[in-house]
Amino acid sequence: MLALIPYPKINPVLIDIGPLPIRWYALAYIAGIIFGWAYVRHLVGKDSLWGKVRHPSPASIDDLVVYVAFGIILGGRIGYVLFYNLPVYLAHPLEILAVWKGGMSFHGGLIGAMLGIILFARRIKVPVLAVMDPTAASVPIGLALGRLANFIKPELWGRPTDVPWAMIFPGSDGQPRHPSQLYEAGLEGVALFLILALAVRLGALKRPGLTTGLFALGYGTARIICEFFREPDAQLGFLFGGATMGMLLSLPLILAGLALILYAARSKTA
Repeated sequence: MLALIPYPKINPVLIDIGPLPIRWYALAYIAGIIFGWAYVRHLVGKDSLWGKVRHPSPASIDDLVVYVAFGIILGGRIGYVLFYNLPVYLAHPLEILAVWKGGMSFHGGLIGAMLGIILFARRIKVPVLAVMDPTAASVPIGLALGRLANFIKPELWGRPTDVPWAMIFPGSDGQPRHPSQLYEAGLEGVALFLILALAVRLGALKRPGLTTGLFALGYGTARIICEFFREPDAQLGFLFGGATMGMLLSLPLILAGLALILYAARSKTA
């Protein structure tokens, strides 16, 4: 007989303040940005990690978080509209603004954050990769919190399975499914954060682009692995050969990561 782990029913709304509900989903984004800001500030404040690479000052990171936050929110929403549900939003354009209903794309948020980083780096006149590298090292913090929020909501659950830790998610078809949100929190979040933290301690920031390349390669690989356990979006389903949209969007990340790692390896150590 299949052993199931009961889904822990957690109210997606942490607290109601009058007409304003405070949701775990929103808190995950806020906490991810705050903790990421603190971690980036810590990294840029340790000159021993950088060698002679010119990098931002800790004080300037207070401005960076504004650029990145707007990039994540705008890029994440626009990316979801374009990549995952364009026909629906073309028919109901006002729904694009209803971000409290969910619907954010990591890949879109990543593009938005990168544009914010480029604008910030140009404003303070430091190399773009010197801003992108510590930011990339902090991204898994937000990824872990965001996937936990997906689990609490619940959304983005896994494919049907008979593993002993399967769960029946509220709102699903009643089949036991992989808790794929937790797989993603572990791989894309905790594991990737530890790998990047180790790389930074071993001198990755002294080679501009290496940390960003490791992040792109690591995230793209982890996301593709998790997609084998995650139910594809209902409006898209499987595309071709069993591939999902998440897999296809992660392939360019892997290629970009490999290119950046090669670039960093061939450049002179600062």
